[in-house]
Amino acid sequence: MKPTISIPQHWAYPRFTLEQRTEQGTILGLYYYPFGTELAEQFDDGWRYVLMPNKNSDEISYLQENQIQPLSPQELFTQITAEIEFYQSQIAILQQQLVVITRGSTNG
Repeated sequence: MKPTISIPQHWAYPRFTLEQRTEQGTILGLYYYPFGTELAEQFDDGWRYVLMPNKNSDEISYLQENQIQPLSPQELFTQITAEIEFYQSQIAILQQQLVVITRGSTNG
């Protein structure tokens, strides 16, 4: 069963999605300040996003929708391609380690 999120009909739909890559980082979470609430009066109503600048950081930022810029298709392509290449090199290293282990166990 795929998890779903229900958004009340009177709330605006969020512009960004969980795990979306943006110029400010990857979206880890989101929450909403409904119009007419104390939080909305203090900080404006609408969606807030929790972002991590990169996966190796413990830094977190909390931004409004108007503070977030999506990546261009080319930027997104470049990021994903670099990540694929990184993991492919990691897989190659692990495969080499398996070969060494396998040779060692058959010779002993």
